[in-house]
Amino acid sequence: MVIKNVYGAGDSSVIETVREGVVYGYIRVSTSLQHDDRQRTAMEEFGVSADCLFIDKQSGKNFDRPAYHSMMACLRKGDTVVVKSLDRLGRDYEEMIRQLDIITREKKADIVILDMPLIDTRSKHSDDLTGKFILNLVIQIFSYVAHMERNMNNQRTMEGIAAARARGVQFGRPPLTRPKNFEVIRAAWERGILSEHKSAQLLGVSRPTFHKWVHE
Repeated sequence: MVIKNVYGAGDSSVIETVREGVVYGYIRVSTSLQHDDRQRTAMEEFGVSADCLFIDKQSGKNFDRPAYHSMMACLRKGDTVVVKSLDRLGRDYEEMIRQLDIITREKKADIVILDMPLIDTRSKHSDDLTGKFILNLVIQIFSYVAHMERNMNNQRTMEGIAAARARGVQFGRPPLTRPKNFEVIRAAWERGILSEHKSAQLLGVSRPTFHKWVHE
């Protein structure tokens, strides 16, 4: 929105054009099969207009997303970016910190995370060190928590696999058993009567499997 301020009177009046900050909403779902209704409703309740919504339907592992880039290209000083939750912005927390720095410091815009009231820079002046400190602290905490969760999940997975193996659970494909006519086919292959490819066909296995069997 553009607001015009008029100074003076008559022919000597001066019109100054002042741009009012625009509120953009960013929505992300991981796949095209997921619904974004909940995020859309939150944006509507906040007051984001439909023509200011940017929607990506892809993973949040990085910020290489078309709608996000389009929004950042539109973003100007005094604008506001609204996101439903921090993970909708992205899952790479190191890159997220960099993007938040671009939004708040380079673009001089504001960021609002609806599910996290602590991250709302609208009431903070761009030079408010306390506000910047709180924002960075919250992001760093979530980065640490996410890192620990990933490590714990990996550890649980490895412990689960180890416990299952201890119980005799086999992972991967079960080994193929050699057919009863294997030795006959093998003997024909060794005498050059059958090729490796033909031998594998007769046994109903792949050529690498037959090769492995005869060289074990």
